[in-house]
Formats: sequence, C-alpha cells, structure tokens
Amino acid sequence: MNSPHPHSQQATEERIDIREKGAPLNDVPQISEKRLYGQLQVFTGCRDLKLVEDAFSRSGLEGVIYSNVNDPYGIGVLIFTENPEDFVGKVRNLYTAKPFSELTHQSEMTMIGRSYSTGHEPDLEDWLLRQPRRRAFNPVWPWAIWYPLRRKAEFELLPKPDQGKIIMEHAAIGKSYGRSGYVQDIRLACQGLDKNDNDFLIGLVSSELFPLSRIVQEMRKTQQTARYLDSLGPFFVGKVCWQSPQP
Repeated sequence: MNSPHPHSQQATEERIDIREKGAPLNDVPQISEKRLYGQLQVFTGCRDLKLVEDAFSRSGLEGVIYSNVNDPYGIGVLIFTENPEDFVGKVRNLYTAKPFSELTHQSEMTMIGRSYSTGHEPDLEDWLLRQPRRRAFNPVWPWAIWYPLRRKAEFELLPKPDQGKIIMEHAAIGKSYGRSGYVQDIRLACQGLDKNDNDFLIGLVSSELFPLSRIVQEMRKTQQTARYLDSLGPFFVGKVCWQSPQP
C-alpha cells in the first residue's frame, strides 16, 4: 500500500489560529484579525516644536509628540497604526524629510509593540484598537512614561498558575492606581518586533508627573520586577505638546 502523499497529510492537519480572541459575547466568541501597532521614535536637536507639529499634522498619521523631560532639545513621537506597512511608507517618508531629517535620531530609544488579547476582554475590538488611542490621545493625561521590558527565560518555565499569580500581583498595583484616577496604562507586546528582544512595551499616562514615578516605584516590589525581569528600560519621560484627537 502506498503511503499518504505528504501534501494530503498536511491538508488534514488543523490550521494554527493566530487571531485575537476575547470573552464570549452572548455565547458567541469574539474574534478579530485586527491589531494596533505603536512605535515611539526619539529625536534631539529640536529647536522649533511648531515645525515638527505642523509636519506631523500634515502626514495623515495618528500620534503624539512629546517634549522630552530629560533633554531640552528632545522630542518623542508616538505613532499608532493598524497597518504596519505605514512604518516603511508614511512614517519613513515623514522622518526622512524636513524638519525631522534635520534632527538627530536616537535609535537606541526606539520602542515598538502591538496590541494583543488574553481571551478575557469583554469588548475585544475596543481593547485592541480604541483603548490605546483613547488613553494616549487624552488631553487631560499629558504626562507619559514609555519603557520596554523583558522577562527572564525561567519565568516561561513556571507552571501557569504560578505565572498567573505573579502577573496578577503586578497588575493589581496598576488597577489600584487606575481606580484612584492617578494612572492609566497601555500594554503592547513586542516579541520579534523589538531589536533588543524585549517582550512588552508599557506606556503609563497621567495628569501629573509624580504618580508615574510613584507607580514605577511600587512595582519594583513585585515578584515580577524583583525576581523575573531580565531588563527594564530605557525610559522615555515626556509631556504632550501635540496629539491626535481622542477617538
């Protein structure tokens, strides 16, 4: 008897499902193939914020321009898009033309990530596409800290229940600051996208600078940060000088 043709065997194998999934809604699974990509690029040598603000507003891109707290000539530009081809198209065109081409690009500060689901989101599309924009573009939350992080490889070898407890301890601090009206967070995954092999990109926004420093201080005490982080940072700290309208 002839053995099955390899192509016919492949056809019978279950296809990997890489779509985003949320909590069932009226017993119907929430599924989406949409994701939001976020990238922060940092520049120095900016002596005229109005020039970069005008150029960005004409680009047709969605984003935020921050004044860099730690560099009097520095800016950070956060861009959100559902189409990653924009980064090698519209975004590239923006940065290779004046006034951005006259600035000094700080490539070591570049951060990138994508929205992702955990399977428990009550409104999947809002979580993936609208919430990150809503928080980043909120005019009453102009202060921001952005940083990448990478967990130690040993974390992935822990039993799932242990991973869950460690993550929940960390997340509980963020939720308490959110409920108190101090800080909102934006969490993006960056495996395979970040040049330094980071796992996540975190954005923290607030109406004032101090709560952002305080929440980072509090999170240093968790098991995830104290025991299971391999790297944290660099940190970009900025205040909005221009932003897209809030959705």
